[in-house]
Amino acid sequence: MNQMPDWTTPADLRDQALRVWNKGLILAAGITGTPLFPLTLRLRRPDTRAYGENFEAVRNWIRALEIGSRARRGFGYDIEWIDINHRQLGRNRIPDRIAIPTEADALKFIGMERTAERFKQLRRSTEGSFPILAKWLARKPFVALDHDRDWSRILAVLAWFHDHPNCNLYLRQLDIEGVDTKFIESRKSLLGELLAVVLERTADLQSGASQTFEQRYGLKNKPPLVRFRALDKSLAIGGLSDVATPFAQFASLTTPARRVFITENEVNGLAFPDVEQSIVVFGMGKSLNLLRSAVWLQSREIYYWGDIDTHGFAMLDQLRAILPAARSLLMDRETLLAHRALWVCEDTPFRGDLPRLHADERELFDALVNNRFGEKVRLEQERVSFGLVQRAIQDVASGTLRV
Repeated sequence: MNQMPDWTTPADLRDQALRVWNKGLILAAGITGTPLFPLTLRLRRPDTRAYGENFEAVRNWIRALEIGSRARRGFGYDIEWIDINHRQLGRNRIPDRIAIPTEADALKFIGMERTAERFKQLRRSTEGSFPILAKWLARKPFVALDHDRDWSRILAVLAWFHDHPNCNLYLRQLDIEGVDTKFIESRKSLLGELLAVVLERTADLQSGASQTFEQRYGLKNKPPLVRFRALDKSLAIGGLSDVATPFAQFASLTTPARRVFITENEVNGLAFPDVEQSIVVFGMGKSLNLLRSAVWLQSREIYYWGDIDTHGFAMLDQLRAILPAARSLLMDRETLLAHRALWVCEDTPFRGDLPRLHADERELFDALVNNRFGEKVRLEQERVSFGLVQRAIQDVASGTLRV
């Protein structure tokens, strides 16, 4: 027998110790007080048959373990021995148990002394400022180590937020020595975790998972913008016909526009035909609910043009929760069937209840949900013939649009 595939080697023992390290258990033990040492390691040893048939290989195996042991090297693992009696070879001493006695032995054995010392320094500075973070460090020691060069600045950020709760400032306005805006922006995930502990906001994190970092920690968010175009030159604002403005300002807009068209696609908004006494609002994505604050829209004619798919009708239904009189535009069966060659597939159809759809809209929505025209049929608004768009807009302007 020339090899020992199943017998534990010093390299195997080091790998075992490294796995314990990689789980963070050695670093965490110093924080939690969990007894880890002596650390017993698994030992696969020769069976009785091997002693008789491969005694020289067994001796070499024992010698290798001894050479790698703490007794020889001054650090690492200890060997506990047991005496056995072999009918041919007589009484012999063999390894029975392997254990690393102390943390210092383990760290030197796996070559992690410097890393452990870095962590201890990081831990001391953290607990000196925020003792409450000790448990977090025990759970995620390597996350902290990955950021150890920046840790003093991270602690400075935590201290600032601790001392200035709900500051209502933009991130750019924070004045923290040695810390710029990009430093925080690139570390929002980590800082969010730490601030949740420091500010004891774990419950907030769970209940407001969709909140932004700014919302969660009392900063001002970049205001969402609404973009609109005046489709009538007389409605231009100070000569501007294409305007993007915060929703709060749009809510207080003073305009004599009689009609407001709303469409999701930005290019459709840019290419929208001219219409007297009208504006078009576009590129809002899923921000329709923000229109609730624009009370002036209640007194205007509202037309919504979305995709002919289940989500398009869901957004129409959402808009009608705010503006009940809103009419749909180019979201009908005839428009869908006229563009059969341009249909695409809707990835994940919406299947909820839409109580605000009109009868013909509900019929088309149900047909899409139940795949009556084909599997997951979708007609995107930008695929609709521009000539058809122009005719539909003319019908609106002339008051002949069928509702």
